[in-house]
Amino acid sequence: MSQPAVMFDGVWKKFRRGERHDSLRDLIPAIARGVLGRRRSNDLQDEEFWAVRDVSFEVQPGQALGIIGPNGAGKSTTLKLLTKILKPTQGRCEVRGRAGALIEVAAGFHPDLTGRENVYLQGAIMGMRRAGIAKHFDEIVDFAGVHEFIDTPVKRYSSGMNARLGFAIAVNLDPEVLIIDEVLSVGDMGFQRRCVQRMREFKRNGVSIVFVSHNLQAVADLCDRTVHLNGTVRCVGPTTDVLDDYLRCDPTASAEAPTTARVSIRAARLTDRAGAPVAEVTPGTDLTLSVTYGVHGPTAGLTFGLILHRSTDGLVVYDANFEPGEIGMTSSAAGEMVVDYRLRANVTRGLYHFECHVFDDATQTFLHRFNPAAKLTVHEERTWSGIADLSITPCGRSIPEQLLTATSGF
Repeated sequence: MSQPAVMFDGVWKKFRRGERHDSLRDLIPAIARGVLGRRRSNDLQDEEFWAVRDVSFEVQPGQALGIIGPNGAGKSTTLKLLTKILKPTQGRCEVRGRAGALIEVAAGFHPDLTGRENVYLQGAIMGMRRAGIAKHFDEIVDFAGVHEFIDTPVKRYSSGMNARLGFAIAVNLDPEVLIIDEVLSVGDMGFQRRCVQRMREFKRNGVSIVFVSHNLQAVADLCDRTVHLNGTVRCVGPTTDVLDDYLRCDPTASAEAPTTARVSIRAARLTDRAGAPVAEVTPGTDLTLSVTYGVHGPTAGLTFGLILHRSTDGLVVYDANFEPGEIGMTSSAAGEMVVDYRLRANVTRGLYHFECHVFDDATQTFLHRFNPAAKLTVHEERTWSGIADLSITPCGRSIPEQLLTATSGF
């Protein structure tokens, strides 16, 4: 195997809460503590905390690595360590080759310089000569769509303009490694689409990508491997497996049913109509979600719910509720019972998961919630956004020339 383009080896990074050096009076004691204290780097003093702890991963040439996790998990700190904005407390990180980076909106831009001047500044930071930057200048401006404002100081730019220019610089100066943080959180839909398309092109051409995002769908579409980070590495591996781990950490994830519950949910299984397990489908696929219930008492007054969530943002796509009689659960039912919910995946591309629950109408409480009960990835290239698959079939027809002539006066 070739040498990794990005290497993060046992990296730790700590910070001090509220650390500021506003004067020599503050700075000199801090230096003295560092020189005279001679404490080990892995010791924490008062007000210190670990932002990342023992984090390791590699990215091979032509591979895209996603980094996901909750706010405060150390994702942006990791990228700042990769780009040498920060120095690790322990461990080693390395990027081989020219790196194009967008780790914060307007990060690295000098606010008083114009867009043009910042393009040349960023190119110089990336190690490019002025002639090389000039060769790509028009491409950068075209991609960013800031022609009218390229000679305006960037402090006058909106966050979207800053993001567009920053990404355009990162991807148009021949990077060998691309380091991107939440570029899809700003900008219009057209810009976001161009970003994803450009990153896919880079990946095909052998560029290594490190991509931090809360947009799980974008991570699933782009990344071969993913790291679930929460201070330390919770999980690293193929993207589908890591997203499963991330979803299981959701605060609404299922817990054990109370032992006193009249009905509990024991298992769920998603299959195609032939009974084969399924995880990836195209829109409109016929599916069956088989839910196994444990029945321990009367079922009267209970509601059995089935919800489909979009995993990327928790949006409720579909919410159905059934009375016991509708699912064949009689008042005398006891033991174990399987209910097959037959459905059709009339949704657009994305990551989805099912939630099942049993609700007590009298007490207005959940007896049991099972979430995620099953996970589903829908693949298609026709749409960019939206939820419902309308199965549109375009049909063009010609208008006779004489009819065009007859109506031209209107």
